[in-house]
Amino acid sequence: MPNDFQLQQNSSTSNGSTENKAGVNVVVSFIPCVIFLYINCVMLYTLRSKPVFRETSRYLLLYNLLLAETLQMALAQMMFLIAVGMVLMTRLVCLLVFIPTIITTVISPFNLALMSLDTYVAVCFPLRHASIVTVPTTYGAIALMWAISLANMLVRVIMLKFLDARPFGQFMSMLCTETNIFQLKIFSEFESGFVCAQFVSVGLIIILSYVGVMVAAKAASIDKVSANKASKTVLLHMIQMGLSLSSTFVNMILTGLHGKVDVITFRHLRFSLFVCLINLPRCLSCLIYGLRDNMIRPILIRHLRLGINFKIYNFHTHDVNR
Repeated sequence: MPNDFQLQQNSSTSNGSTENKAGVNVVVSFIPCVIFLYINCVMLYTLRSKPVFRETSRYLLLYNLLLAETLQMALAQMMFLIAVGMVLMTRLVCLLVFIPTIITTVISPFNLALMSLDTYVAVCFPLRHASIVTVPTTYGAIALMWAISLANMLVRVIMLKFLDARPFGQFMSMLCTETNIFQLKIFSEFESGFVCAQFVSVGLIIILSYVGVMVAAKAASIDKVSANKASKTVLLHMIQMGLSLSSTFVNMILTGLHGKVDVITFRHLRFSLFVCLINLPRCLSCLIYGLRDNMIRPILIRHLRLGINFKIYNFHTHDVNR
């Protein structure tokens, strides 16, 4: 799962060079994260700024996806800083940190599947799209996604309560990671089963939607331009799903490398995987959908400019007052 990139580290004091490299890694990961968190927040505000965005199914789904990925990005950065700082905590606090992380991680693939289905219905059944994909049904689908994610987390918490004898108030001697909080083998088996079922079902939905849109694109009665744009959108959903799936393998990759490479190399690999497979996929939604959508793009750019101009104005005002 994402955010489980932090494996148990040696608690010995690092030398100055290692600490400097860790500091550089923090800066390199933190600055882009802050920039994209700002852009994502502006995007979220944009999607609530107009009635058309609040009353259109695809924008509601986009808002839900962006909200989940923004939370994931913020939590991932927080866990990265905790790992670099070697901060220890109780099992209960660690569990509370990971609950929103795991919940939001499950949301993204399901959301991409629904967005693909919405595109498929819009292209293949344009006259019935308004009656099939309504705002109430969209809210119902979003609620179902969150319910499945919450149920998945609830099952894991119940298993942890009754199968793991360690008290929640116990202070952990290891870093707060998903592996360290869910140590029993049954947790990895449950996670593997859930992830496989999720991505097989989501993958099939996206692939079938893509095939349906491509078939519709060849039909004489369908608008070629709209169908081609829709097929590219579904293809982007497929790529995003692949990136989401790749982030689930970070823990397995690091576990396989642990002990086989030296500590410095391991830390560099962990940092690279964190940036490329955990943070980067969460930065793509605002670029993929915000800049491609003709309705969102001008409003998003205007809001971003207003924010920048406001900061520049405040800076100059503060400078004059001094």
